[in-house]
Amino acid sequence: MAASLPPPRLLPSGDAAITVEFSRNIEDSANQRVLALDRALGAAPIEGVTETVPTYRSLLVHYDPVRIDFESLGQKLMTLAQTPLPPAAKARRWRVPVAYGGENGIDLEDVAKALNTTPDEIVARHVGGDYRVAMIGFTPGWSYLSGLDKSLHMSRRQNPRVFTPMGTISIGGVQAGIQCLAGPSGWHLLGRTAVKTFQLHRDPVFLMEPGDRVTFYQVDDKVFAEQERAAEAGEIVAEVIAA
Repeated sequence: MAASLPPPRLLPSGDAAITVEFSRNIEDSANQRVLALDRALGAAPIEGVTETVPTYRSLLVHYDPVRIDFESLGQKLMTLAQTPLPPAAKARRWRVPVAYGGENGIDLEDVAKALNTTPDEIVARHVGGDYRVAMIGFTPGWSYLSGLDKSLHMSRRQNPRVFTPMGTISIGGVQAGIQCLAGPSGWHLLGRTAVKTFQLHRDPVFLMEPGDRVTFYQVDDKVFAEQERAAEAGEIVAEVIAA
């Protein structure tokens, strides 16, 4: 029961936001409580709250200090966080194509060497995972995934790259990720997907949401190129195999 769970910590974040922290570690149980509180605030808004930002282990709640003060909002959030909540709607499950290795996944062989196995085995372990979108952040559409097989856990790169391509599929620490836009990264690049989790002029703009499930499947370079063209034309490319 939610009422038996340890209470979150309330942390002031400037003079117009509260961080509701459920854990100091990356763990699914804390993330589920974050998303539950975010849903609860969406279903029953608190006067003065202007925006919520869910992360792995905490919910950042922005508020208007003229309309509600820190203490009053904190009490409401604490009560809501400890109240049993209805279960979330059944999550969507996305099936995402990935072209692994070569120019699309320049770290695949190094990851295999570091983990004392083969590139094919790394791909098999990655494809075999059942992932959950824990949060969206860093850059638009960047989907942080929990559920990475423990055999693939490894420290991030000592020297982050200043540029990695759009659509990069990578791992870092205990996490997996789908990077939509080109940008810097200290994660290990296993492959690329044509799926665009963010596309400004598409409906929906953001493809995935926290709580969605993700599985990957391997495609060759030819299929990847075809899917890239389709995605540029506005096709979603990824499949929803459950809803």
